[in-house]
Amino acid sequence: MKNFDTRAYNISDFLEWHQTGLLELSPKFQRRSVWTEKAKSYLVDTVLRGKPIPKILITQTLNVGRNIRTVVDGQQRIRAILGFINGDFKVSRAHNKEFASLSFSELPEDIQSDFLKYEIGVDMLFDLTFEDILDIFARLNTYSVKLNPQELLNAQYLGYFKQASYSLGFKYVNYLIESGVLSEKEVTRMAEAELSSDLLGALIEGIQSKKSISNLYKKYDDDEQVCGDAESAFDVVMTVMGTIYSANDLMQTNYHRVHFFYTLFTSIAHCLYGLSGLEATPRAPINQSNIGQIRNALDEISARYDEVTAKDAIPPNDEYRSFIDASRRATTDLSTRKSRTDFICTKLFEAV
Repeated sequence: MKNFDTRAYNISDFLEWHQTGLLELSPKFQRRSVWTEKAKSYLVDTVLRGKPIPKILITQTLNVGRNIRTVVDGQQRIRAILGFINGDFKVSRAHNKEFASLSFSELPEDIQSDFLKYEIGVDMLFDLTFEDILDIFARLNTYSVKLNPQELLNAQYLGYFKQASYSLGFKYVNYLIESGVLSEKEVTRMAEAELSSDLLGALIEGIQSKKSISNLYKKYDDDEQVCGDAESAFDVVMTVMGTIYSANDLMQTNYHRVHFFYTLFTSIAHCLYGLSGLEATPRAPINQSNIGQIRNALDEISARYDEVTAKDAIPPNDEYRSFIDASRRATTDLSTRKSRTDFICTKLFEAV
């Protein structure tokens, strides 16, 4: 039998309960409050933008004529919201440039009002024993799916590199899906964020091994300038790539394979900006007048790959041999990635 109700309460309700001693935030079975200030700011930004947050689980009991509400699951979310209202921390610029470095009391009055009116979904339990609540809390934590590396980075970092990577992933996710670079299933596990992080890192530090992504999150977590510049460059590279290949056109080539797509991106990026570590690699001057030549050269590379990798094909004994060998393995190590990018950039340079 169902022993809970689903409700919604304003933040102002939680604030009133807290101020009148009707809200318990430290039950024995809960984790201690361990959120960083960045994590708290990210949650507050979610509320400020009017986007949903996960439901809170509360038990309500009558104690000497007063309804005491104990947070079974979600106490860190409630602590963060109440702490912001109390002036304990301010909004990070990495999350919200409009309200950056403002405390709750410094927000415009209409924004404060909207914040307090924000509704939080609640599953309300009634008159359960301590043992029953422990059982529910244990069940909630049973259904957690093991996080993949990108999901772990998402949980761990909240600064500028993460915000830029995720923003770019969201911006170009439709192109990536429609062109076949990523599947919808892969996107549900943050594949677009992983790819955009990898590409953003290449713009900042040059081509890296895929294993270096976590180091980039750590190194540039607080670097707004570097991440902002790289984000702008990323947009330019994607615009050029979109001019060369529509999503449907890209799907007809080998560049829809994720390792080929990475190499196409780094090749165009090097031609436009010059990537660190590729100083000896030629840079073709890409502009509106030679897009056709660039496309033709890229098509030729893709076609030669198909020709050579076809069943019973004779292995090449020319300049394509090392490139095709590196492309067949689909590896993401540094030397292979550099080799593929150097080859494509050379071909583009020769084409124009």
